[in-house]
Amino acid sequence: MAVDEVQSGPDEAAGASAELAESADSLGSKRYSVAPGVRLNVRSGPGSNYRLIKVLPYGARVPINCQKPGERVSGPYGTSDLWDNIANGQFVADAYVNTGSDGYVTIRCS
Repeated sequence: MAVDEVQSGPDEAAGASAELAESADSLGSKRYSVAPGVRLNVRSGPGSNYRLIKVLPYGARVPINCQKPGERVSGPYGTSDLWDNIANGQFVADAYVNTGSDGYVTIRCS
């Protein structure tokens, strides 16, 4: 499963959002919105069997550095086997990210 319903305080959510914004801005990457009302799991690889690294806060926007195929996931934006690399060793299911496309929007991860 790509989503957890985890409660967090406003300070924790704000800190995670600021961390994501800072890393995206330093890379100069376009950021994409995570589906509204979703706290998205960030995994160490392209599937739910990979280690959970963190959970993104509601309203998160993420850079997509590259994409690769992995576990097939259904979400608000369809069903897809694409996973988005948002930072070194960090992946999210593309079906939960509003890229405006059913396919690749950037390079494939090597």
